[in-house]
Amino acid sequence: MIEIQGAKQYNLEDRTFMFAMNVREFVKKLPKTISNIEDGKQVIRSSGSIGANYIEANESLSKKDFIMRVKICRKEAKETRYWLGLVSVESEDERKKLTMEETELMKIFGSILEKYK
Repeated sequence: MIEIQGAKQYNLEDRTFMFAMNVREFVKKLPKTISNIEDGKQVIRSSGSIGANYIEANESLSKKDFIMRVKICRKEAKETRYWLGLVSVESEDERKKLTMEETELMKIFGSILEKYK
């Protein structure tokens, strides 16, 4: 797993970027089966979409747009969990770490949404 220097990351743009990078490293190590190739593409797309939509949220022009983008971030995090669960792995450790990070991100986005209600 790739890590940014420092104990805990509080910059969510950096954290989502590193999550997407870690997913890409994870996918590179997967056994090359037809299903892993297809599911790997999906997990790469959804993991990258989390950070891309968060950047869009930070650049939003209205509160409504911000809320919609954060909802998309949370939705993409849930989708990433789904695809991570489908890939066939030789070792569960790395998948568990990624799933834990995805769950934390999902909770963070949920908390942001609660603050804006």
